[in-house]
Amino acid sequence: MRRIMFHLNCFEQGGTERVVSNLANRLVKEGYEIIAATEWQGEVEFALDERVRRVHVGLKKEEEGKNRFFKIWMRFQRLKKLIKKERPDIILSFTRKPNYRALTAALGTGIPVIPAVRQDPKSYYTALSDKVLMPLLYSFASGCVFQTKEQGESFPVSVQRRSKIILNPINSKYLNIPKPEKREKLVVQSGRLVDFKNQAMLLGAFLKVHEKHPDYRLKLYGGDSLDGTKEKLEAIIKDHNAENYIKLMGASDNLEKELPQAAVYAFSSDYEGMPNALLEAMVLGLPVVATDCPCGAPRMVIDHEKNGLLIPVGDEQAMTLAILRLIEDRELAERLGEQARLLSEKINEDAVVSQWKEYIEEVIARVKR
Repeated sequence: MRRIMFHLNCFEQGGTERVVSNLANRLVKEGYEIIAATEWQGEVEFALDERVRRVHVGLKKEEEGKNRFFKIWMRFQRLKKLIKKERPDIILSFTRKPNYRALTAALGTGIPVIPAVRQDPKSYYTALSDKVLMPLLYSFASGCVFQTKEQGESFPVSVQRRSKIILNPINSKYLNIPKPEKREKLVVQSGRLVDFKNQAMLLGAFLKVHEKHPDYRLKLYGGDSLDGTKEKLEAIIKDHNAENYIKLMGASDNLEKELPQAAVYAFSSDYEGMPNALLEAMVLGLPVVATDCPCGAPRMVIDHEKNGLLIPVGDEQAMTLAILRLIEDRELAERLGEQARLLSEKINEDAVVSQWKEYIEEVIARVKR
């Protein structure tokens, strides 16, 4: 059976880490040998199957104070040493810096690398170094996994030709959740509190919604990213005396129980990769309004007015009107929610893992030829 090496920073709880841990756990259960090469151990991480072999390739504690170039070199060297020792059939890397490291460390080994792009390239690959490294290093990729077509368009045509679009698998706990007998007068969002998710815009929109429908509440589920967003949201709530009807709920591991009763799910991001939170809300059958943000993930899964509503990025008025429409036209809202639930046919774990396995075998066969 194949030996696969994953390379990423860590397994701390986040969208990419959730996808990778689920994929690694599923593949190891199917008999693949899995090595997870990570840079550090996070405080709160997703659980890995005991058969997934975790290897630290990051810095030692005494090296943390060294200069930047030394640290880059040591990370690269440790990963390269592990690749030469283990000789995996293929390397799957995730996010910008781990992708650069894997592509560089595998040079000269003959081992194929599939970097997976998880963010909006136009927002994340913006440094001067990226202008050089991205086209140079990705030219050595044996394949590439994007989440949307728009992501791929930021990369050289040669990379696009050997790439594949694979959506995120949805955790099975979100599937087949029955529709509630009665919706609560509640608008919800899930996802960490962070600047690019623009929860401040959502709060502004909901304050206007509340003026017309004072019996409705807003709940935001998500941990603090420590970038100042939580404090900004708390200030908005305090300034409008909205503590009784706008709540910051913190992170939750029980969203499949917390979210389904809501009347509306509101997604407000300025940009995203492929947001798991939006996918989860849709397969739960929630009526969804979402910003049509780069790099195109919402429009990949939402057919406007058929299984959800799309609005322009950053448009507070459009968000207000869309939420009001779903609150006031419950027949439309429930129809959108039922159609959104059908997305589970495309993004259930079996379907997505099957696509990964097929693409892995395709790349290995192509490299051998």
